[in-house]
Amino acid sequence: MSAVRSIRAVGVVLAGVVSIASANAQARPVAGPQSFSLTDLNDLVTTGGKMETVEYMGRKAVRLTTLPSKEEVFAFLKGVEIQDGTIEADIALKTTTPPGVRMPGFVGIAFRARADASHYEMFYLRPGNAHSEDQGMRNHSAQYVTAGHGWYELRKQWPWVYEAYAELRQEQWNKVKIEVHGRSAKLFINGSENPNLIVDGLKGEDLRGGVALWGYAGEEAYFSNVRVTPAEPQAVTNDGEASGSWAVEFASDYGKYKGSMDLHREGGVVTGTWSGDFGNDRPIRGTWRNGYVELGFDGAWPKEEAPVKAILAGWVDGDSAKGRMRVEGRADGQWTALRKK
Repeated sequence: MSAVRSIRAVGVVLAGVVSIASANAQARPVAGPQSFSLTDLNDLVTTGGKMETVEYMGRKAVRLTTLPSKEEVFAFLKGVEIQDGTIEADIALKTTTPPGVRMPGFVGIAFRARADASHYEMFYLRPGNAHSEDQGMRNHSAQYVTAGHGWYELRKQWPWVYEAYAELRQEQWNKVKIEVHGRSAKLFINGSENPNLIVDGLKGEDLRGGVALWGYAGEEAYFSNVRVTPAEPQAVTNDGEASGSWAVEFASDYGKYKGSMDLHREGGVVTGTWSGDFGNDRPIRGTWRNGYVELGFDGAWPKEEAPVKAILAGWVDGDSAKGRMRVEGRADGQWTALRKK
């Protein structure tokens, strides 16, 4: 699915400054905070739409709208590139679709993004969902996605893990804060002390990139008071090797389980076996991309011997690895692994 079509389904995509994974390990000085009041257009570069300085809800801001032939508009912050740090902004959304057309809205911020929108990490909001009478819709108020992992895939494979309910104000200002550290990111909305959404195991390909604001067709997206504060980067690099023998622990909502994986990688294809809880010598097959793995095997639920399918996804960092694991219909949680010497 193309990036544009993914965004149409997802309701969001953002982009930023070009960054390559191989550069992530290089030492870089940490820049100071950068503030953007957005009372003019000098700090932004846009594509796919129109940006204007306006007054909205009592303050000066930038309004993003799409061109007639486009589905989304991107506005990149000039001179901003971060690996770890904090992004803060005030966001408001006004839908302009005809009456009777359901449009909960899509508006968000991307980080570690490339200028061509081919790679990014991103949180987006859907204010209309926050006030739905349908609890399922309410749970879709805040969402995490990447260019390669859209909302539908994440929702299907990992229900309720990459989205959450958040109290959002419709057609009013919402304060957003994103904290990014290593392979984790947290989203805070309207001054909440606790994060509204936590992503432990970011799925994007780059560890460093730009920051961009995003708006969608059929609505007006407003932004003001953007502030980016870089932090000392955590010592993580991509391209971790999956091949080898691994001791695995799975801490789930059903209990703790153990096993071992013997893996072999050829290019982006991973094969091997699982032994331990859920069965012995169970064939594993999956993929590898710059140290990110997605693996699966057919097994049996302990004691009952009922057939189950296990799915693991996460990152390899040197001689350790971790991510999310799900035994379909039975258990969900986090897995960790250590390479056997």
